[in-house]
Amino acid sequence: MSSSERQLQVLQAIVQDYVRSREPVGSRNLVDRHNLDVSPATIRNDMAALEEHGYIAQPHTSAGRIPTDKGYRLFVDQISVIKPLSTVERRAIAELMEGAVDLDDVLERTVRLLAHLTQQVAVVQYPSLRRSALRHVELIPTGERSLLVVIITANGRVEQRRVEATEDLDETMVAELRARLNAEVAGRNAARLRSVLTDVEQAFRPADRALVTAVLATITDTLSQDVEERIVMAGTAHLARADVDFTRTIGPVLEALEEHVVLLRLLSEMAADDAEQGMGGRGADHPLAVRIGRETHHENLQEASIVASGYGGEGAASIGQLGILGPTRMDYPTTMAAVRAVARYLSRFLGG
Repeated sequence: MSSSERQLQVLQAIVQDYVRSREPVGSRNLVDRHNLDVSPATIRNDMAALEEHGYIAQPHTSAGRIPTDKGYRLFVDQISVIKPLSTVERRAIAELMEGAVDLDDVLERTVRLLAHLTQQVAVVQYPSLRRSALRHVELIPTGERSLLVVIITANGRVEQRRVEATEDLDETMVAELRARLNAEVAGRNAARLRSVLTDVEQAFRPADRALVTAVLATITDTLSQDVEERIVMAGTAHLARADVDFTRTIGPVLEALEEHVVLLRLLSEMAADDAEQGMGGRGADHPLAVRIGRETHHENLQEASIVASGYGGEGAASIGQLGILGPTRMDYPTTMAAVRAVARYLSRFLGG
């Protein structure tokens, strides 16, 4: 075994011990708890090398060492196999998801479940309209010249928009427009709609096109917007139990959590990351992305980590992100397994 391989083993042992005990790890503890097959002097030399390269640090005057953000990053990057959840955990996830009645309910259940499994803060992003396939469009007259356009996506998201006509509504024409729309748009997302809607518009006589054009523009605009401003969160109380993991207080972290735009930006950035360099899964799994400490590029989250995965869609074409946020001192392998498993079940549920 080369010295670099042995030093990686020492780093992995330090991370595991520190995550479990919250106490700085000394060379004697590594000798007692891990079968590293080297002398204590060799371990001390390896620890000195790891500290020199910035992977571990000595807090205050303690004789032990703790991992740095760089050390956690190397540890996470070396995780090649993510262990599956237990049979009991998988059964609990399946049973909870099967009881959901609509999109709001399933997302609420998802964050509560993920927060419980990881004992961290869980967050899930509402499905992106732009990337979601359409299931149905309903047109409901609400007055002589008022029409409610109800857009329902394949994953259950519902958006309502109102269109005002310049003349009294012709219910026969509205019914024909509804029928033509649903014959053409089912299963298509925003990127695949434009040419289809042009054909729909041309099917109506010029006298009716003002209303038809207004309805089609409403559908296109709604689905083309980057409307991803909604998130659901659970488990913020878990931060109180992790208070000792933050050298200041949990206040800055809570402030960041209150600013949903911060989380949405991070999740969007991580969605782009996972397509390129995330920890890829097998089959239909979405890649996992992990940001540690300063990698979040947010001052209030410098002592926090985020583990996230896409859900729904296929591969990089996810319709939303879910994940957890907690202190950098977290059980990364277990957390990553939980995030992946819940993302998989959520994708299956929304896929019908």
